[in-house]
Amino acid sequence: MAEFGTEKRVVISPDPATLAESVAERLIHRLAKRAAHSRPVHVSLTGGSMGSAVLMAAMRHPRRSRVDWSGVHFWWSDERFLARDDAERNERQARAALLDSLEIPAGNIHAVAASDDGVELDEAADRYAAELARYPQKDGTPWPSFDICFLGVGPDGHIASLFPDRPEILITDRVTVAVRDSPKPPPDRVSLTRPVINGSKRVWLVLSGADKASALGLALAGASYSSVPVAGAKGRKRTVFFVDQAAASQVPPELIDREY
Repeated sequence: MAEFGTEKRVVISPDPATLAESVAERLIHRLAKRAAHSRPVHVSLTGGSMGSAVLMAAMRHPRRSRVDWSGVHFWWSDERFLARDDAERNERQARAALLDSLEIPAGNIHAVAASDDGVELDEAADRYAAELARYPQKDGTPWPSFDICFLGVGPDGHIASLFPDRPEILITDRVTVAVRDSPKPPPDRVSLTRPVINGSKRVWLVLSGADKASALGLALAGASYSSVPVAGAKGRKRTVFFVDQAAASQVPPELIDREY
């Protein structure tokens, strides 16, 4: 298939289960291909039900063993500032779904500090930025070049913990940001900023359900990212919305990608 750069495309699956399997297939294929060249691969994960469903599907994938997991580094686009063992923490969900089943060096899992680690929220954000800076890009950019950045999308159009009409979505001079009084609980969070997300080679947005159709439609229509944050998400090489049929009711036919 020809390159389509940063143009946004949509891949539709009939239902959430098929959606998770489809994205997991692409993830395993991408990781196996990259790892075969002995290059580190950096992946930023997302939370939520679909984020976990994709990782569980990857855990069951028959070709999972073909990936050299020692070369894969996992990060998170955002994290809920909760205790380490809290079931709502994105890290814990990802570990249960996939990470704990992998033969992967502990240092390849780059988690945000937890609320019971003896740090405050701002320090947790700063520590995460410092950890990202340990893997700079060749041009000195102080965060890794994510081969894939996964994002979920809220019905309000938020991505990571960047919510509509709030200052965090407008921050461009920081790598991470502490989020307080989030409109969606829990109130305290740590998030990557938009420049870091958009510095990824591929941004894969995974969403399902009719309640996401409006946000998807606005994103594809070019809405203002300050009011609809998902409209501002884009990868340097690929920006793909993986959606189920219920979420796709407002997708223009010309944007549906039947080959990707």
